[in-house]
Amino acid sequence: MRFRATVENVTIFFRIIQAVEKLQRRCIIKFTENEMHIICNDDANEGGIQVWSVVKVDSIFTNYRIQSNANNQITVALSTDALLSALRSSSSSVSSASTAAAILPAYDTDELVMKLAKKNDQAVLSFEMFGVSRTGRRVRVAHDVRIDVMRPAEVDKLREPLCPEPDVHILLPPLQKLRTIVERLRLLSAVLALRANNNGKLQVSISTESVKVETQWLGCANPTLRQTQDDESQNPDSDPVEKPDPETLFSVLVSVRSFLKFLNSHVVSTTTIACICQNHCAILYVYIGEVADAGGVLTFYIPSVIDE
Repeated sequence: MRFRATVENVTIFFRIIQAVEKLQRRCIIKFTENEMHIICNDDANEGGIQVWSVVKVDSIFTNYRIQSNANNQITVALSTDALLSALRSSSSSVSSASTAAAILPAYDTDELVMKLAKKNDQAVLSFEMFGVSRTGRRVRVAHDVRIDVMRPAEVDKLREPLCPEPDVHILLPPLQKLRTIVERLRLLSAVLALRANNNGKLQVSISTESVKVETQWLGCANPTLRQTQDDESQNPDSDPVEKPDPETLFSVLVSVRSFLKFLNSHVVSTTTIACICQNHCAILYVYIGEVADAGGVLTFYIPSVIDE
């Protein structure tokens, strides 16, 4: 089993892990020949929220080499906080933007290498940074992250949540602005209603015995996801599905805390599409880069809650 890669886009890698670190203390990373999958599927997560992300290898890594007896796939479980620390300490590009900059030596990173290794009989993901200090001296920083390598039988049991066909797809406003609004609603209710229709209307609201608050956006785009397009093209002779009235609002109730954990992905988001499965769940696609040429996508599944 061998794995080695140069982390070319450290900032994006850091922001992706930063987005999932608030969700779960440990995550699963599956490396394949062309993709990196980051999975957070612990049932103990707030509100049952899960993340299943796919990132193209060439959007983050160069000199990427992987070899294993499991179809050249390596799956590991590790601490998200430890991985964040390794990326932060191994690269000046993310250290300079954090509080760590005050205590870390200043240097310019020439290369950051990530590789699979074993130290004292413990499997680790080893990060080695090669660079130059402010005084012109060569610098090498090493940081090891303890990992558990998963067996193929364990990996085969990993399954994405099964969801019905969404009733509506809608483009969300910038997540940072949405987060500011939801932070205020959190003080008033533990449950949030997410509603949208196929005519560009999006609503976020809370309702309790003492207060009702609603925020609405008009003119949002209603994109057609590729899966829907593929299904239609593969079955051109099938009876067309009757489309609902574009003004019909579809809704789902979700935990405010779960929704805020999803909104932490604002650090990596450029485009986010929300899919609502009426009274079942919200599926949220956070694209890394523009949709047409995205370097990857983080998919958040937030199940509905029963508002008692």
